[in-house]
Amino acid sequence: MRRLLFLLSLVVLPLLAANSKLYMKDGDFQIVREYTVDGDRVRYYSVERSEWDEIPVELVDLKRTEAEAAVRREVQVKQAQAVDEEDQAARDLRAEIRKIPQDPGVYRLENDQLRIFKLADWKVRTSKGRTALKILTPVGPMLTGKSTIEIPGEHSPEIVLEDRPEFYLQLAQLESFAIVKLTPAKDVRVVERLTTLPGNVETEEERTAVEIFSRQLSENGLYKIWPQDPLPPGDYAVIEYIEGKLNHHIWDFRIQ
Repeated sequence: MRRLLFLLSLVVLPLLAANSKLYMKDGDFQIVREYTVDGDRVRYYSVERSEWDEIPVELVDLKRTEAEAAVRREVQVKQAQAVDEEDQAARDLRAEIRKIPQDPGVYRLENDQLRIFKLADWKVRTSKGRTALKILTPVGPMLTGKSTIEIPGEHSPEIVLEDRPEFYLQLAQLESFAIVKLTPAKDVRVVERLTTLPGNVETEEERTAVEIFSRQLSENGLYKIWPQDPLPPGDYAVIEYIEGKLNHHIWDFRIQ
Protein backbone atom coordinates (compact mmCIF):
# COMPACT_ATOMS: atom_id res chain seq x y z
CA MET A 1 0.00 0.00 0.00
CA ARG A 2 2.80 2.43 0.89
CA ARG A 3 4.53 1.68 -2.41
CA LEU A 4 1.29 2.35 -4.29
CA LEU A 5 0.86 5.72 -2.56
CA PHE A 6 4.47 6.60 -3.40
CA LEU A 7 3.96 5.76 -7.07
CA LEU A 8 0.75 7.83 -7.16
CA SER A 9 2.64 10.76 -5.65
CA LEU A 10 5.13 10.60 -8.52
CA VAL A 11 2.22 11.14 -10.89
CA VAL A 12 0.33 13.78 -8.89
CA LEU A 13 3.25 16.01 -7.88
CA PRO A 14 4.38 16.84 -11.42
CA LEU A 15 0.77 17.79 -12.28
CA LEU A 16 0.61 20.14 -9.31
CA ALA A 17 4.03 21.51 -10.10
CA ALA A 18 2.85 22.36 -13.65
CA ASN A 19 0.63 25.13 -12.26
CA SER A 20 2.30 28.53 -12.08
CA LYS A 21 1.59 32.14 -11.18
CA LEU A 22 0.85 34.64 -13.92
CA TYR A 23 1.80 37.93 -12.24
CA MET A 24 0.04 41.22 -12.91
CA LYS A 25 1.81 44.57 -12.79
CA ASP A 26 -0.49 45.66 -9.95
CA GLY A 27 0.93 42.86 -7.76
CA ASP A 28 -1.97 40.45 -8.18
CA PHE A 29 -1.60 37.06 -9.90
CA GLN A 30 -3.58 34.26 -11.50
CA ILE A 31 -2.89 30.55 -10.92
CA VAL A 32 -2.63 29.16 -14.42
CA ARG A 33 -1.87 25.80 -15.96
CA GLU A 34 -0.29 27.39 -19.02
CA TYR A 35 -0.18 30.63 -20.94
CA THR A 36 0.95 32.03 -24.30
CA VAL A 37 1.70 35.54 -25.55
CA ASP A 38 -0.11 36.31 -28.79
CA GLY A 39 0.61 39.85 -30.00
CA ASP A 40 -0.82 42.28 -27.49
CA ARG A 41 -2.77 39.60 -25.59
CA VAL A 42 -1.82 36.91 -23.06
CA ARG A 43 -3.97 33.81 -23.33
CA TYR A 44 -4.01 31.56 -20.22
CA TYR A 45 -5.87 28.62 -18.71
CA SER A 46 -7.24 29.59 -15.29
CA VAL A 47 -6.96 26.82 -12.70
CA GLU A 48 -9.56 28.57 -10.51
CA ARG A 49 -12.21 28.79 -13.24
CA SER A 50 -11.08 25.73 -15.25
CA GLU A 51 -11.37 27.66 -18.51
CA TRP A 52 -9.34 29.70 -21.00
CA ASP A 53 -9.18 33.46 -20.72
CA GLU A 54 -7.05 36.28 -22.06
CA ILE A 55 -5.79 39.65 -20.85
CA PRO A 56 -3.91 42.61 -22.38
CA VAL A 57 -0.16 42.01 -22.30
CA GLU A 58 0.52 45.47 -20.81
CA LEU A 59 -1.24 44.34 -17.60
CA VAL A 60 1.00 41.28 -17.16
CA ASP A 61 4.41 41.29 -15.44
CA LEU A 62 6.02 38.83 -17.85
CA LYS A 63 9.52 39.42 -16.50
CA ARG A 64 8.58 38.33 -12.96
CA THR A 65 6.44 35.49 -14.28
CA GLU A 66 9.24 34.08 -16.44
CA ALA A 67 11.87 34.55 -13.72
CA GLU A 68 9.84 32.54 -11.21
CA ALA A 69 9.06 29.89 -13.81
CA ALA A 70 12.78 29.53 -14.60
CA VAL A 71 13.59 29.02 -10.91
CA ARG A 72 10.85 26.40 -10.59
CA ARG A 73 12.11 24.57 -13.68
CA GLU A 74 15.64 24.52 -12.25
CA VAL A 75 14.36 23.10 -8.95
CA GLN A 76 12.37 20.43 -10.78
CA VAL A 77 15.42 19.42 -12.82
CA LYS A 78 17.53 19.12 -9.66
CA GLN A 79 14.81 17.09 -7.92
CA ALA A 80 14.57 14.75 -10.91
CA GLN A 81 18.36 14.33 -10.92
CA ALA A 82 18.34 13.57 -7.18
CA VAL A 83 15.65 10.91 -7.67
CA ASP A 84 17.62 9.37 -10.55
CA GLU A 85 20.82 9.35 -8.48
CA GLU A 86 19.00 7.78 -5.52
CA ASP A 87 17.49 5.10 -7.76
CA GLN A 88 20.89 4.39 -9.31
CA ALA A 89 22.50 4.17 -5.86
CA ALA A 90 19.83 1.68 -4.76
CA ARG A 91 20.40 -0.43 -7.89
CA ASP A 92 24.17 -0.33 -7.36
CA LEU A 93 23.74 -1.41 -3.73
CA ARG A 94 21.51 -4.35 -4.70
CA ALA A 95 24.06 -5.42 -7.30
CA GLU A 96 26.84 -5.08 -4.70
CA ILE A 97 24.96 -7.21 -2.15
CA ARG A 98 24.32 -9.95 -4.72
CA LYS A 99 28.09 -10.39 -5.12
CA ILE A 100 28.56 -11.27 -1.43
CA PRO A 101 27.90 -14.88 -0.32
CA GLN A 102 25.27 -15.44 2.37
CA ASP A 103 27.60 -17.79 4.23
CA PRO A 104 29.09 -16.31 7.45
CA GLY A 105 32.50 -14.82 6.81
CA VAL A 106 34.54 -11.81 5.74
CA TYR A 107 34.79 -10.73 2.11
CA ARG A 108 36.16 -7.95 -0.07
CA LEU A 109 35.48 -6.76 -3.60
CA GLU A 110 38.78 -5.98 -5.31
CA ASN A 111 38.56 -4.81 -8.92
CA ASP A 112 34.99 -6.13 -8.81
CA GLN A 113 36.31 -9.61 -7.93
CA LEU A 114 35.24 -11.41 -4.76
CA ARG A 115 37.95 -12.14 -2.20
CA ILE A 116 37.18 -14.59 0.61
CA PHE A 117 39.15 -14.38 3.86
CA LYS A 118 40.05 -17.53 5.78
CA LEU A 119 38.99 -18.00 9.37
CA ALA A 120 42.07 -17.72 11.59
CA ASP A 121 43.14 -20.58 13.84
CA TRP A 122 43.48 -18.94 17.25
CA LYS A 123 44.44 -20.26 20.67
CA VAL A 124 44.40 -19.10 24.28
CA ARG A 125 47.75 -18.95 26.11
CA THR A 126 47.64 -18.67 29.90
CA SER A 127 50.06 -16.68 32.02
CA LYS A 128 51.68 -19.94 33.09
CA GLY A 129 52.62 -20.71 29.53
CA ARG A 130 49.98 -23.37 28.90
CA THR A 131 48.18 -23.21 25.57
CA ALA A 132 44.56 -24.23 25.20
CA LEU A 133 42.51 -24.72 22.06
CA LYS A 134 39.44 -22.62 21.38
CA ILE A 135 37.30 -22.66 24.48
CA LEU A 136 33.53 -22.52 24.80
CA THR A 137 31.75 -20.85 27.72
CA PRO A 138 31.90 -20.87 30.68
CA VAL A 139 35.59 -19.94 30.73
CA GLY A 140 36.12 -18.47 34.20
CA PRO A 141 37.09 -21.64 36.10
CA MET A 142 39.43 -22.67 33.27
CA LEU A 143 41.25 -19.36 32.75
CA THR A 144 41.71 -17.89 36.22
CA GLY A 145 44.36 -15.17 35.96
CA LYS A 146 45.93 -13.59 32.88
CA SER A 147 45.86 -15.05 29.38
CA THR A 148 45.92 -14.00 25.73
CA ILE A 149 44.17 -14.91 22.50
CA GLU A 150 46.87 -15.49 19.87
CA ILE A 151 47.13 -16.24 16.16
CA PRO A 152 50.23 -18.20 15.11
CA GLY A 153 52.73 -16.63 12.73
CA GLU A 154 54.58 -13.31 12.62
CA HIS A 155 52.38 -11.90 9.84
CA SER A 156 49.10 -12.63 8.16
CA PRO A 157 49.29 -14.17 4.67
CA GLU A 158 46.24 -12.04 3.73
CA ILE A 159 47.79 -8.85 2.31
CA VAL A 160 45.60 -5.77 1.76
CA LEU A 161 47.06 -2.95 -0.33
CA GLU A 162 44.79 -0.18 0.97
CA ASP A 163 45.00 1.78 4.20
CA ARG A 164 41.22 2.20 4.50
CA PRO A 165 39.96 -1.18 3.27
CA GLU A 166 36.26 -1.99 3.04
CA PHE A 167 35.11 -5.39 4.29
CA TYR A 168 31.83 -7.24 4.04
CA LEU A 169 30.99 -9.16 7.19
CA GLN A 170 28.22 -11.74 7.12
CA LEU A 171 27.51 -12.51 10.76
CA ALA A 172 26.97 -16.07 11.93
CA GLN A 173 24.48 -14.71 14.47
CA LEU A 174 23.61 -11.34 15.95
CA GLU A 175 26.90 -10.64 17.71
CA SER A 176 29.32 -7.74 18.16
CA PHE A 177 32.10 -7.10 15.66
CA ALA A 178 35.19 -4.93 15.34
CA ILE A 179 38.46 -4.38 13.54
CA VAL A 180 41.37 -4.75 15.96
CA LYS A 181 45.11 -4.06 15.80
CA LEU A 182 47.16 -7.18 16.48
CA THR A 183 50.17 -6.96 18.79
CA PRO A 184 53.28 -8.81 17.55
CA ALA A 185 54.94 -11.26 19.93
CA LYS A 186 57.33 -14.20 19.50
CA ASP A 187 56.01 -16.21 16.53
CA VAL A 188 52.43 -15.06 17.25
CA ARG A 189 50.16 -12.06 17.07
CA VAL A 190 48.07 -11.17 20.13
CA VAL A 191 44.40 -10.43 19.45
CA GLU A 192 43.27 -9.80 23.04
CA ARG A 193 44.50 -9.87 26.61
CA LEU A 194 42.18 -11.65 29.03
CA THR A 195 41.66 -11.35 32.77
CA THR A 196 39.55 -13.83 34.74
CA LEU A 197 39.18 -13.61 38.54
CA PRO A 198 38.62 -16.75 40.64
CA GLY A 199 34.94 -17.74 40.73
CA ASN A 200 33.96 -15.56 37.76
CA VAL A 201 32.37 -17.18 34.73
CA GLU A 202 32.99 -14.20 32.45
CA THR A 203 36.34 -12.90 31.28
CA GLU A 204 37.39 -9.28 30.85
CA GLU A 205 38.75 -8.72 27.35
CA GLU A 206 41.21 -5.97 26.41
CA ARG A 207 41.69 -5.33 22.70
CA THR A 208 43.03 -2.48 20.55
CA ALA A 209 39.94 -1.67 18.53
CA VAL A 210 40.06 0.50 15.43
CA GLU A 211 37.41 3.21 15.05
CA ILE A 212 35.21 2.07 12.19
CA PHE A 213 32.19 3.02 10.14
CA SER A 214 29.58 0.31 9.61
CA ARG A 215 26.52 0.00 7.42
CA GLN A 216 23.96 -2.79 7.62
CA LEU A 217 23.20 -4.03 4.11
CA SER A 218 20.64 -6.74 4.82
CA GLU A 219 18.34 -7.95 7.55
CA ASN A 220 20.17 -11.27 7.81
CA GLY A 221 23.31 -9.69 9.27
CA LEU A 222 25.37 -8.49 6.31
CA TYR A 223 27.47 -5.43 7.18
CA LYS A 224 29.94 -3.27 5.33
CA ILE A 225 32.70 -2.00 7.64
CA TRP A 226 35.74 0.19 7.08
CA PRO A 227 38.17 2.19 9.28
CA GLN A 228 37.45 5.83 9.95
CA ASP A 229 41.11 6.75 9.51
CA PRO A 230 43.91 5.26 7.38
CA LEU A 231 45.54 2.24 9.02
CA PRO A 232 49.33 2.23 9.47
CA PRO A 233 51.12 -0.82 8.05
CA GLY A 234 50.78 -3.83 10.31
CA ASP A 235 48.57 -6.79 11.21
CA TYR A 236 44.89 -6.45 11.98
CA ALA A 237 41.82 -8.66 12.23
CA VAL A 238 38.08 -8.49 11.79
CA ILE A 239 36.50 -10.22 14.79
CA GLU A 240 32.98 -11.36 15.60
CA TYR A 241 32.34 -12.00 19.29
CA ILE A 242 30.12 -11.94 22.35
CA GLU A 243 31.83 -9.96 25.10
CA GLY A 244 33.24 -12.19 27.85
CA LYS A 245 32.29 -15.48 26.17
CA LEU A 246 35.38 -16.27 24.05
CA ASN A 247 33.32 -17.51 21.10
CA HIS A 248 35.37 -15.48 18.65
CA HIS A 249 35.48 -15.72 14.88
CA ILE A 250 38.68 -14.03 13.66
CA TRP A 251 39.82 -13.11 10.15
CA ASP A 252 43.33 -11.65 10.11
CA PHE A 253 44.93 -9.45 7.44
CA ARG A 254 47.98 -7.27 6.93
CA ILE A 255 48.13 -3.69 5.67
CA GLN A 256 51.19 -3.44 3.45
